[in-house]
Amino acid sequence: MQTLRSRFTSMLHRAQGALLGCGLLAGSLLTGSLLTGCGTAAAPQQLHNARHAYTQASQGPAAQLAPAQLDTARQAVERANMAFGSGADEAVVTDMAYVAERQVAIAVSAAALEQANRNLARYQKEEAELRRKIQTATQTELARMKRELEEQKAAAAAEHEARLAAAAEQEARLAAERRAADALRSLAEIGSVREEARGIVITISGSVLFAAGQHSLLPLGKEKLRNVAHALLEQGDSMITIEGHTDSVGPSGRNHELSLLRAQEVRGYLVSQGIPIANIRATGLGEERPIASNDTAEGRGINRRVEIVVNPKNKPSKGRGDVGG
Repeated sequence: MQTLRSRFTSMLHRAQGALLGCGLLAGSLLTGSLLTGCGTAAAPQQLHNARHAYTQASQGPAAQLAPAQLDTARQAVERANMAFGSGADEAVVTDMAYVAERQVAIAVSAAALEQANRNLARYQKEEAELRRKIQTATQTELARMKRELEEQKAAAAAEHEARLAAAAEQEARLAAERRAADALRSLAEIGSVREEARGIVITISGSVLFAAGQHSLLPLGKEKLRNVAHALLEQGDSMITIEGHTDSVGPSGRNHELSLLRAQEVRGYLVSQGIPIANIRATGLGEERPIASNDTAEGRGINRRVEIVVNPKNKPSKGRGDVGG
């Protein structure tokens, strides 16, 4: 019985290690055929992550316990490599690499779940053998062996349930990440969306939101901001800064005041759409940060804008670069 307990403890440790493998995915290059066609251009970090994740998984339990899921992940990595090697747009390569990395995570989880199922089958077989021995044991030995059996069954069932819960939790997390990414891409229809060091920056033309020289939102501007609020809520808990900008026409003081009033107007509307007031602030920068020349009408129109800077508190590990616009 002591030997059986030691074997069970060892099985638990191996199963826990397999599950923890899903959290050890880091960035490095795959070797062999997966590198074909990568050229001399630097691959996106997301592609490095997917390659390394697949290498780790192919050398672990997934190769034996979840070959079908691992092959699906391999194909996804190869498609991302082919897209990169053929010169596809970086955003496309990044999206494909992200999908590949998620497929690897699914394969690793499937391997852990398969191991738990095998453990449970082995425990059930050992239970049958133990029952046969119990028939010839004394009453004292019978009570002791039954107690050990129940403990083993309870531990195996708990492990199995934990694997199922972990797999369900991961799928829910992936679904939430997909919704957030889709919502962010939809903002490209409203304005420019790009990722900078200061966060995700959504730029909306001032002419869409306000009449000339005014700070009250136009009906069209409210419609656009409703879509922005929906996308921001999909991003989860985030800190948001609303920046108002103007061109250089008119007194500098007046421009600064107008930019602040406009930023505050946008902030108030987003709060009315469900954004937590504690998570959003407004600032007016006037003509201080032009992104085009103020010497032309076109340049001045570009400079008259509102920028929404988003910093998710729980930022996903993937990198996406420019989203659109």
